[in-house]
Order: sequence, then C-alpha cells, then structure tokens
Amino acid sequence: MAVNKPEQPIATPDPWQTLREFTPARIGLGRAGMSLPTQASLDFQLAHALARDAVNIPLDFTHLAEALAARGLASLTLASQADNQRLYLQRPDLGRLLAESAAETLRRHATHQADAVIVVADGLSSKAIACHAENFLALLLPALQSYALPPVCLVRHGRVAIGDAIAEQFAARLCILLIGERPGLSSPDSMGIYFTYRPRAGISTDADRNCISNIHHNGLSYAQAVQKLLFLIKEAEQRQLSGVELKDGTVEAVLDNQQASGCFLLG
Repeated sequence: MAVNKPEQPIATPDPWQTLREFTPARIGLGRAGMSLPTQASLDFQLAHALARDAVNIPLDFTHLAEALAARGLASLTLASQADNQRLYLQRPDLGRLLAESAAETLRRHATHQADAVIVVADGLSSKAIACHAENFLALLLPALQSYALPPVCLVRHGRVAIGDAIAEQFAARLCILLIGERPGLSSPDSMGIYFTYRPRAGISTDADRNCISNIHHNGLSYAQAVQKLLFLIKEAEQRQLSGVELKDGTVEAVLDNQQASGCFLLG
C-alpha cells in the first residue's frame, strides 16, 4: 500500500518568521528558490506604490482648512516659492522660502505679537498631514490655551525651515511645525513635529530644532507626541533654548514605566 508523503511547502520558511509579529520590518519572508515568495514580492510593490503616492498626491488644503474651521480653528493658507511638486522635490531651498503672496498675507494678519505659531506643511507625505494633523491639533491646542496663538498656518510645498519666516512675522518665540515625513515602505503616513525656540529666518538651523518623529497609527501616538512636545516647550521656556542642547526627558520616564511593568523587551 502506497503511503502519501506530505507535500513540501512551495516557499522555504524562515526560522525568523515568528519574530514578524513584533515589527513591521520585512524580516523572515522566506524564499521560493532563489527569490522572494510571490506574496512578499506583491506586498513590497504595494508598499512602494503607497510611498510614491504619499509624495506625489497633493494635499487638499481646502478640506483641511474646512475641517479645522469645523473645530473652531482659524487658519491661513500659504505657499512656498516652490510653485509645483516637481520644483518642490528638485529645489529644497525654494520650499524654505515664502512666496511673495504668502508674505503679504502674513503682513496683513500679523498685527499682534504671538507667543507661538503653529505651522502645518505637506512636506514629503500629504497622506500624513491628511490623516493626522487635524486630530493631533485637537489634542494639542487645549494644552496651549495660555499662549497667544495666531491662526494655524497651512503651507503648500513647505520645508521645515519655512516655519522660521512665519514665526518671525508674528515675532513669536516658539514655532511648532507639523510636516509629512519622507515615507518609508512600512509607514507612508508618518508625521513629524519640529519645535524651535526663538526662530529666525536665515539664522535658525537644524541644530536649533527638536524633532518628534514617527507619528502614525503604528508608531508614536498623538498623546505621546503631545506629552513630548509639552515637555520640550516647558524646558525651552525655562532654559531659553531648543535643539541639540535640549534633550527629551520623557524617554527616561517611559523606560522607567516599562521596567516597572516587567516589559519582556527589557528583561
């Protein structure tokens, strides 16, 4: 009597595959001959397409302004000197400069000094801002009620440094800039926050800023990001600086909590 042998799997399993539940990184994919399994290859192509879309599909600024208005938040829609997406990608310097029309809009509205300005730029992921900016601001702004804030500035084709010029127009000592981060293959909708104390156009550099990155549904939560930002604001106000000399002290607090709860990653 013939005995049926169990069928061999088409794809050779990888012993690291069980670790995939702990990370979105592409590990333990297995192989089919000398290549990736078909499903892994298709997943990669989809992730790559989503990342390209995040860069190239324009942000609907009208919808974002209306969504903020529905929450009672005024906004100004501005633009950088990069007047189209191709130029924005090819000329980062233009994304750091305000268009003349934007500068004129700010001159009309900057009639009173502000404590802080909040800037939202599409950056390299329109999806990040579309998905997260409104809900994040709804959580952040109640914590900044004691600050004099002008309307939220929405900037088309903006780079990080454009916040300096906007803050300077309002003579603000704090700049909080939300921007779509360069999309990765596991997070096409990651939003970042750049915080600068006493920003000045053409003078402030990346060394003068603090960055809170990786804000998305599988990354840093809105509540965690707000906690980190409020810590930086408090420390910046006391020490009158931001950037490389200002460290995020909330990290140590999180680690202490994890040790107290017996986190297996720290055991």
